[in-house]
Amino acid sequence: MAKKAEKKPKGKRPQEQEMRVPTSVDGKELRGIVRIAGRDLKGHWKLTRALQTIKGLGPSIGKVLSKAVITQLSLTNKTLVGELSEKQVEQIEQIISNPSKCGVADFMLNRQRDYVGGKPHHLISTDLAYAIKQDIDHEKDSQTWKGYRHSYGQPVRGQRTRTTGRKGMSVGVMKKAAKAGAAAASAATGADKGKEKAEKK
Repeated sequence: MAKKAEKKPKGKRPQEQEMRVPTSVDGKELRGIVRIAGRDLKGHWKLTRALQTIKGLGPSIGKVLSKAVITQLSLTNKTLVGELSEKQVEQIEQIISNPSKCGVADFMLNRQRDYVGGKPHHLISTDLAYAIKQDIDHEKDSQTWKGYRHSYGQPVRGQRTRTTGRKGMSVGVMKKAAKAGAAAASAATGADKGKEKAEKK
């Protein structure tokens, strides 16, 4: 008879195991997730990388603003997001929302020719999404060519539509089975027409 396998002592379940608190190089405790400008950022990310992931901040303006944040808040390039305090997060949000006050050039802002205010400014997160939606609705109401293309769901900036952007049934593409069925149907109709002609004669 085969011997029964010895039962190993059961360890703690994953839920019962003690959670390890992430720490920085200096030994400080890190927060796992920090919310900046309506976006959840991971605590082990560096500040420069984290700012570039916010909607409205790309690589170029993200680097400029991260340098401004580091100089104004007396931080370092290796500062992690999880090390920031609530007060520092508020100061970062103020700097991000008003980049022109930090010496950022107008050509780096995302609202340079705004038809509402006329002055160049920068929008981030939900404000940017809302402004884009308002712009599209304005184009539709004005009945411009861009608005027409937006309303019909077509490419707006002159892209080709012959091979891409198709919606619904494919045009000009027939599979073998469909071809065979079409050929059989045409042959059947041809035979019926031939019979009718023969009967008339």
